This record gives sequence, C-alpha cells and structure tokens, in this order.
Amino acid sequence: MNVHSVDTNAQSATDLFDHLPELGTVPGLVWAFRIHEDGKADTLPVDQPIEGGHEGWIWLHVDLANQQTSRWLAASGLPPAAIATMLSRDRHQQLHTTSTYIHGILADLEGGIGGVGEGIGHLRFVMTDRLLISGRHRDLASVETVRTRIESGRHRLSHVASLLELIVEQVADGIDQIVDELATELDGIENALADRSTGVERSKLARMRHAAVRLHRQLAGLRAVFHRLERKGSEGIKPGLQLAASKLAQRLDDLDHGVLELRERGHRLQEEASSLMAEETNRHLHVLSIVTTLLLPPTLVTGIFGMNIKGLPFIENEAGFLWTMGLVLMSSLAVYVVMRRVGIFKS
Repeated sequence: MNVHSVDTNAQSATDLFDHLPELGTVPGLVWAFRIHEDGKADTLPVDQPIEGGHEGWIWLHVDLANQQTSRWLAASGLPPAAIATMLSRDRHQQLHTTSTYIHGILADLEGGIGGVGEGIGHLRFVMTDRLLISGRHRDLASVETVRTRIESGRHRLSHVASLLELIVEQVADGIDQIVDELATELDGIENALADRSTGVERSKLARMRHAAVRLHRQLAGLRAVFHRLERKGSEGIKPGLQLAASKLAQRLDDLDHGVLELRERGHRLQEEASSLMAEETNRHLHVLSIVTTLLLPPTLVTGIFGMNIKGLPFIENEAGFLWTMGLVLMSSLAVYVVMRRVGIFKS
C-alpha cells in the first residue's frame, strides 16, 4: 500500500506514446477505447493495430494471464518500473506517481454471475496523459461496469485520471452494494435470533463476518493509497494525471466506517447466538440430569432383584413381579417429590 514519487524514465513514457504512430496489434487485448477531447468514446477493434497518433487518448485493457501479453508489455518501451508493476504478482495495493506517468495496483471485486462476485482481484495499470493500459488475471466487476457505461455513452471522461477515478468509484459502489446485502441478511438473522433460532444463523454469521473482514482489508489498502496521495499533493504532475485524491479518500473512509459498523454488529449477534446456544445446552443438560436422577432408584431396585442369591423378597410370591414394579415406580415417585420440594423443576 504505497504511494511513491519516481522520476526515473519518466520522459520515456511520454516520448513513446506521444510520438509512436501506432501501438500495433496488442495480444490479449480484452477491449480498447479511444476517448476524444469532448469525452466521447469510440470502441476500437481488439484484433487490429491500435493507432496512436490521433487526438484524444486511449484505454487498453489486457489479459495478463496471456503470455503473449506479458511479452508485449516487456517489449513495449514502457519505463521498467511500470513494466514491473504490470507483470508482478504482488497483491499489495500501491500507487507510484511521476510528473508524466502513474502506475500501480488496486484491489477490485471479481466479476460474478450477478455482476459482482465474492473474490478479490487486482487491477494493474500504467497511465500517461495520452494512454491508460490496465490489466487483470481474472474478470473484475468494476472495470467491466466502467466499460459498459462508456460504451452506452452514459459517462464521458474529460481526461485519463477521470477514468481511474471512475474505476475506483465503481469499486466503492460494488462494496457498498455488498454492504447493503449483508446488512439485510443481518436484519433477518437478528429477527431469527429474537425468535431464539440459532441453527443456521451461526453459520451465516460466520460467513458474513468473514466477508466484512475481507472488505475492510480491501478498503484499508485503498484508503491508505489515496490518503498518502492526498498528503503528497499533485504538484509537478501533469493536469491530465491529477487524481481527486481527497474526494476518493473521503468516499472510502465513509464506506469503511459502514463496514466496521457491520462487522461490530455481526460480532454482537455472534455473541447473542452463542449465548442462546449455551442456554439451550444448559436446558438440555438440566433435563438430562432430571431424567438420570429419576431413573437411579429404579435402576437400584432392578439391580437388587437381579442378584442371583437366596433370601430375596417376592421370589416365591406369585405377584412378586407386580410388587417389584410397584417398588420401581414408587422409588421414582419418591425422588420426584423430593426434587419438586427442593425446587429442581423451577430451574
């Protein structure tokens, strides 16, 4: 979770993408857009060479799991630090700034059937004021949402930094959606616990608390990145690369506060569920103790009459079995009366 300012090879990124006539055919290209000065976006074919000499700027999103993509990046002429970020397997969120380009790693929610999955992926990127190259190893929900919004024309981007800001905002929106879903589930669990139901709720609570911890870790990394960028300031950075760090940091702070409240609420409900389960266990043990106590005298009686020795009563009596069963019942009844008088059944 680092924000560094590095000027090494900063000029090379600008030279490469300001003067190269075309970027060529990019292997592993998932999608590509050319964004004009008025913010309008044109979709570029992924199987044709990308021309780099037009007005506006370009967004390339690549599949880093493709080995050919890795080789293309290594030979692209990007600054070595930016190439290392794109090709690394580092999972720590970070942002490195220079006067002419920015590169880093940001966590994002993986894409799922409903749009947002439960896993955490990582978006790696490098951007100048004329180009943003982003990459991922698995489908990511936020960048996919941004792509859809750009294609539909619902969102126009004024500069490259606004695209990265939009991606971070979509990450926050995705987390906010999950938080709302978890809060709704917690409401249901709270109602179930009020009805003294603990069976399924304990497993649900464990899963939800794990989800809250995972979201907090993701947000903590994002918050640290943008708070450091906010403290560092944007002096010396090109206008097109200046990020609204304060705005993003405040949004992430508010969101993380909600996640922490959700986690604390889950912890309290977990304690309540544990307390209810302990009460239920105590009740079961209480009943078991009563039953065991009531059966002890009959066990003693049957044990005595089960001895194979002379002199036992009722051996020669035709009604001996009935007398013995009477003793069994009377012994249990006597114990029951004693337990009732001492208040055992009121516990």
